[in-house]
Amino acid sequence: MKKLLAPLCAFGLLLSACGQPAASQPQDENTLHIVATTYPVCLFTTAVTEGAEGVEVSLLVNQQTSCLHDYTLTVADMKAIEGADVIVMNGAGLEDFMDDALSTSSAQVIDCSEGMDLLPAQGHEGHDHDAEYDPHIWMDATYASLMLSQISQSLTELDSANGDLYAQNESAAQTALTEADLSWREALAPYKGRSIVTFHDGFQYFANAMGLTIFKAIEEEEGSTASAQELAEIVDAIKLAQKYGLGTMPIFTEVNGSTASADTIAREVGCQVYQLDMIMSGKGTGIQPYLDAMQKNIDTIVEAFG
Repeated sequence: MKKLLAPLCAFGLLLSACGQPAASQPQDENTLHIVATTYPVCLFTTAVTEGAEGVEVSLLVNQQTSCLHDYTLTVADMKAIEGADVIVMNGAGLEDFMDDALSTSSAQVIDCSEGMDLLPAQGHEGHDHDAEYDPHIWMDATYASLMLSQISQSLTELDSANGDLYAQNESAAQTALTEADLSWREALAPYKGRSIVTFHDGFQYFANAMGLTIFKAIEEEEGSTASAQELAEIVDAIKLAQKYGLGTMPIFTEVNGSTASADTIAREVGCQVYQLDMIMSGKGTGIQPYLDAMQKNIDTIVEAFG
């Protein structure tokens, strides 16, 4: 690692920018430069590093989509990776677009998914990617907790001077996360076993954690929509399921995603369309923006079934 062993500036401040992409700027040799690949990873990293002296956290990718298969690194991205001492990534195949850049980087890499029991990639309509595992681990608070621990423990190994602070920050974040998760599960307990339709393959961890069943996960490639034949097949499948007692299934799309196909299906089967947040962009740092976004998702589920 290029600069990790340099003495950290005694008066350094934590500089975090989870709301905007990492910018190319002169590098301070006395600062530990951490690049977090995605917004959830950035939130968890800044939750751990809050108040740490001589530590700078920046976000690499800030866009409202959880499907990064087609993402291409920009020149600014490459410079940010080149200047990083530590790169914190989601892992589980989410950042495959970084493989070449990481092969030439001297930064230490923290893979948040390392050692986790990952779910297999979900079979769904209209998506031609063949990932082995589902990478959307942050959508389950249990996995988010493991991500926090991985970040805290790994950073302590790399930056022992701030180790006590990292542990304290992690403990506070874990407490807030545990309390919130208990309330989320309690709120959705009356709907355990209910079925939903999603216009994204990224809700599997969330649904499993909350006791929901994903009847269909429909993934439309960016810039395209499901064909009339595909929509008709989905409508027929939902109607058949309703006939045999599954009841009305709400449809959930991703925030900022197109609802055109979902609206078409909803009209045919007599249900409503709602939006859930994959938390891939936003403002703020630390654990609170994550908790707020997840709470909004829980409220949306309750509204849909209420």
